[in-house]
Amino acid sequence: MKDKLMPIAYFNKAFNKYLPYPLEYDIIYQSSGLEKHISKRHPECLPYLNFITAIISCPDYIGINPNEKGRSFELVKVFSENVQVGIKLDTKNDYLYVATLHTITNGKLQHGLSNGRLKKI
Repeated sequence: MKDKLMPIAYFNKAFNKYLPYPLEYDIIYQSSGLEKHISKRHPECLPYLNFITAIISCPDYIGINPNEKGRSFELVKVFSENVQVGIKLDTKNDYLYVATLHTITNGKLQHGLSNGRLKKI
């Protein structure tokens, strides 16, 4: 069964000044399979699924994972935990989508800031 895509948030064009490549998209989508992925891989993050739109709309940090192939970026929002949303470009079908959501430690957040992988927005 093919996952259904739902628009989840607008892509903020201001993100482009933090990215090494311009992305010209209007919408970021969420797959109907994202909840299954989160419950299987990051079950502690299920409560944050309802906050994905808010995280994308108003992140605290943005970054690029150098280990990811293709065009992607990460957004981090600080709640009681640091919640990171991974967004990827589906090059075959030409759209941005939420690939994952998970928490990161304060140490990982600080390390990302000190090495330049993450930048404060």
